Amino acid sequence: MNVDKFVLTVTIYALPVLLAITLHEAAHGYAALRFGDDTAKRMGRLSMNPLVHIDPVGTVLIPALALFFGNFLFGWAKPVPVNFGNLRNPKRDMLWVAAAGPASNFGMAVGWAVLLKLSGALGDNSAGQLLSAMAQAGVQINVSLMILNLLPLPPLDGGRILVSLLPTPQALVVARIEPYGFFILLALAYTGILGKIMYPFVSMTYTFLDLIL
Repeated sequence: MNVDKFVLTVTIYALPVLLAITLHEAAHGYAALRFGDDTAKRMGRLSMNPLVHIDPVGTVLIPALALFFGNFLFGWAKPVPVNFGNLRNPKRDMLWVAAAGPASNFGMAVGWAVLLKLSGALGDNSAGQLLSAMAQAGVQINVSLMILNLLPLPPLDGGRILVSLLPTPQALVVARIEPYGFFILLALAYTGILGKIMYPFVSMTYTFLDLIL
């Protein structure tokens, strides 16, 4: 990718990426607070300010390199701290705290999809084209982030949801995977398996968005 095209791509993707990670992480914190844990609040992470959630490597460097080389968009933010022991019912409430992040991404995907439809009213001028491209990026990023985080692999949100749903003995077995989960995810991404796993679920979500809008 040449430099001019890369700058344009970053311009289009910057706002959707920042909103996607900020609201995703803040949603975890607000859900945790709702169920009894104020750790994120005390540490200043209940914020819509992207700067408090940005991880220099996962939020900036990795996505930028992925965009530059045209690979699968991949990245992460600083996880919002949650002390599950503070939740009123830790095993049950873990499900809702974990699900809050992907739910926020689905809500943003719907919002960007609506904006994409409205962007046609601006006509085929530069503003309309930029808004349309940004809205498409917003849908893509939020759908991908939602599906990625719902994979049943700790420490992803889907892994925590699975731990919450399983009987305690099986939940403990799955929870032991967490220290290795990130490396498993990187291996799946590097080999292309991750994209193949996610594709049908991403496709179904796009189809669902088309139906409801």
